[in-house]
Amino acid sequence: MERVREAEKQYRNGDSGVKYLFRGPKIDWDIILLLPGQELGGHYHREVEETFYVLEGEATFQVGNARQRLVAGDAIRLEATQHHNVVNDSHKPLKMVFIKCPYLPADKVDL
Repeated sequence: MERVREAEKQYRNGDSGVKYLFRGPKIDWDIILLLPGQELGGHYHREVEETFYVLEGEATFQVGNARQRLVAGDAIRLEATQHHNVVNDSHKPLKMVFIKCPYLPADKVDL
């Protein structure tokens, strides 16, 4: 068994970005906090499936050329190779859980 406390982990960018909770051996299970005006950054994965669940706030989720508005309680699952980005174009922070499977840290391709 492995246990973590989110409050004891740090966001990659200090006050926002990715916060790693579980990294491997089979899945990647983490939190993202995007402040108003921030975005995740366009990317895709060669082999990894990715799922996002919005805990707080709302944002525009871009998958290829399509855009969807996601709000707290929404979840979205992406197959590998689907280009995507999350843009917090609201006035409140966006907090999401994301899960990637399988755990392949070098699988991400930035656009």
